[in-house]
Amino acid sequence: MKPTFESESLITEPSTGSDSLAERLSLWDTVSIIVGIVVGTAVFRTPTMVFQNVAGPWQALGVWLLGGVLCVFGAFCYAELATTYPRNGGDYEYLSRAYGRWVGFLFGWAQLSIILTGSIGVMAYAFADYAAGLWNLPFEATPWVAASAVMILTLLNLFGLFVGKSLQNLLTGAKVLGLAVVVIAGAFWGRSDVFLPGRTTAGLMGPGLGLALVFVLYAYGGWNDAVFVAAEVRDQRRNLPRALILGIAGITVVYLAVNAAYLAVLGFDAARETATPAADVLALAVGPMGGRAVSLLVMISALGAINGMILAGSRVYAVVGEDHRGFAWLGHRSAKSGSPVASLLAQAAIALLLIFLVGTPRGRNLFDAALGSAGLGGLPWDKYFGGFETLLAGSAPYFWVFFLLTGLSLFVLRVKDRVRERGFSVPWYPLPPIIFSATCIYMLHSSLDYAGSLALVGAAPLLAGLPLYGLSVLLSRRGGS
Repeated sequence: MKPTFESESLITEPSTGSDSLAERLSLWDTVSIIVGIVVGTAVFRTPTMVFQNVAGPWQALGVWLLGGVLCVFGAFCYAELATTYPRNGGDYEYLSRAYGRWVGFLFGWAQLSIILTGSIGVMAYAFADYAAGLWNLPFEATPWVAASAVMILTLLNLFGLFVGKSLQNLLTGAKVLGLAVVVIAGAFWGRSDVFLPGRTTAGLMGPGLGLALVFVLYAYGGWNDAVFVAAEVRDQRRNLPRALILGIAGITVVYLAVNAAYLAVLGFDAARETATPAADVLALAVGPMGGRAVSLLVMISALGAINGMILAGSRVYAVVGEDHRGFAWLGHRSAKSGSPVASLLAQAAIALLLIFLVGTPRGRNLFDAALGSAGLGGLPWDKYFGGFETLLAGSAPYFWVFFLLTGLSLFVLRVKDRVRERGFSVPWYPLPPIIFSATCIYMLHSSLDYAGSLALVGAAPLLAGLPLYGLSVLLSRRGGS
């Protein structure tokens, strides 16, 4: 039965939004989406920032392990929600049910307007930057290479879920294989004395463990996106919890192994100084070709993250289109492939707009000119290392707000929907959702502190969703549905 969302009191049992589609994502497919999205480029640049904020190698590995454990607690919450409400859209569905359809709409709108499309842009630029270095391309070509990656992967996903998931499996497999080479290099060329007791610095450098944990949790970001495709997972009640838990466990193992390889080969002090730990490790192991190999590995990792976000994110907007008359066009699917064509194209269009608007000097100048005409000052682009870092700094607090609301929705829905059967129940309840929610509060505080006044600018796309929601409600009432 299709939901009729005239008011919060009229939320009914949702359809999957893809009743005509067979459930075609296996356990491995779903794990591949999680690993592909999460293990993007952070594993190549975040470790240095973590090493700079801990006292020694074991403390560094401990922070990476702690990050994985905290994410597993979050996975328990999402596993219960996803098996209780196994519809595409994930957080959109849970937030709509727990707090009202307007909150779910704002989540979907924020993902489309800035959060997920901005993340796609970040990964596209990471791919383009390394491609430019590998192929000696001029600086002016970088945004076009980034845009090409988004367009080609979107086009491939238009051919259907089979193509999208097959591509994801290929990219994730290549990524894991490449990282395995780094780990093997650590095993053969590393020094075990790095991990002996007493290998610590004289004192904590930088802000310390708290900031290290912030970097680590950002590196784990995106694992929850698997629930966006919940309706297309085979044997949902069994495979969704397994995929979430196995995916995070696998990512934790990868992160621990790769960081151990960095430390073993480079040593703790050198690992704190380098901005390219993976390239340095492979350069010591295989010579000058190591740098080129890492560039190729980063490019593959970025493509895997982009494809995973394109595949999963489009399902969120499609469900928004099913529920909100003003955005019904987003729910259009191809009769042949079953792909959410309109959502895929809308997502690509906004990602491309952001690539050229905030990812290029000319675009940033236009952005600042528009703000100036509205009586506002320009954005602090240099403070956050460029366009997309500035965009993400401004939008990050709202990502964590929605993440927190989803964690709290578990408590709300256990009360509002207490008689509903749950395919998976959070073990040790209520401890995991309390820890997960506390983690979100910590990250929300950290992201607000980092963004400063930029958080007010980041609120603009989110607030723009309110009149759009009102318009959609008005259209629904006039349409009598």
